[in-house]
Amino acid sequence: MFLTNGFASPESSSQISSNADPLSLLVVEDDIALNEQLTDLLRAKQYKVTNVTCGSQALEHLQQSQYDLVLLDVDVPNIDGFSLLNFINANAKTPVIILTAHGAEEHRIRGFQSGADDYISKPCSFTEISLRIEAVLRRTKPTASTTSHNILRYQELELNRLEQTVEINNTQSHSSNKPIQFTPTQFKLLWVLMQNAGSVQTKPYLYQAVLERNFSQYDRSLDMHLSRVRKRLIADGMAADRIQTVHGKGYILK
Repeated sequence: MFLTNGFASPESSSQISSNADPLSLLVVEDDIALNEQLTDLLRAKQYKVTNVTCGSQALEHLQQSQYDLVLLDVDVPNIDGFSLLNFINANAKTPVIILTAHGAEEHRIRGFQSGADDYISKPCSFTEISLRIEAVLRRTKPTASTTSHNILRYQELELNRLEQTVEINNTQSHSSNKPIQFTPTQFKLLWVLMQNAGSVQTKPYLYQAVLERNFSQYDRSLDMHLSRVRKRLIADGMAADRIQTVHGKGYILK
């Protein structure tokens, strides 16, 4: 079940584009009560939701229909979630968020290695699920803030993936909009944070997505990269509280 705190009212947020056709989601979860509750809440947020409780049902739907996102429990019966994930990656470009039991690190790592776009540990709040769905859809569906696959804008920040540069477009910028050059790793870290702006990105996820290796509590390399990115952006006019450390979890770009 969801945690009782952290619920958002269905009217409090909307889809990526309120003028577009409803985005279609496939929910694959064998806990019937959780499945129905999640489906009802997502439908209340104007998503078009198909829900199933086992892998064979999910496969049948995936063979017959296209979805904008799949929310996938890895422990569903008949056909397991990882087999479904492999099928999706081989036959479509549909983004997938995997659901794992609390602390199941091997599931998270295997999920990323198999091509999952994000993971959520249960138990969780519906607010977290909703925000993560929106974050994944932002980076996989065309939006007004993304002019091409290589340009990403968020508030005053503009990233150019081809040039590996960042521009700060505000009156406080000390660089007169001169592009800031980052190392590939630093740029990738900022890109991932911007793709998921407003949502805490955990260190295990960032190690996989940015450094392409498993997280270790004794490895401080991600912290060093983040510190350099933050200092450089602040020096060139970004507000000091825009990139925040969430102790015990990870980082968030506000």
